[in-house]
Amino acid sequence: MPFLDSNQSYTFSRYFELGFEASELAQELGYTLTRKNLILLQYHSELDRLQELRDRIEEVLPFVLLTNESARREILIARVVTKLIHYTQEELRIKDVLKVSNWLQGNLNYLLRLNSVNQLLVIEAKYEDLTCGFTQLVAELAALDQWELLSLKCLNI
Repeated sequence: MPFLDSNQSYTFSRYFELGFEASELAQELGYTLTRKNLILLQYHSELDRLQELRDRIEEVLPFVLLTNESARREILIARVVTKLIHYTQEELRIKDVLKVSNWLQGNLNYLLRLNSVNQLLVIEAKYEDLTCGFTQLVAELAALDQWELLSLKCLNI
């Protein structure tokens, strides 16, 4: 039985707040959620800035309370994601607005566009809640998938 109201509008952050189970939301949106280990591509060049990143984070951590999303995003996540630019030399979008439908819309915290096919989406688990964070991730990934399909149709590919 559907639990999303076709007359309602949902943002990515609202899915987090509603506390739906990630697998149920995936099914409602026409996807399946499979939990498994991923084998990611290996980066073969030198990771010359990792120690610097570690040192900066360790230096400030004793002086910062990571009790809210903004603090975690600015002190931890942004530092790591911006280092990815050094290695990938690709575009990073911050708080990128995406609207595919009334059910799939909102801001993507970080979207690193590696090329026209591969993208790296980074969201943070608000309030350290990974369960609801995965539900929000499901909504964002579904939106990106549907946005890509719409983009390909517009290009007649």
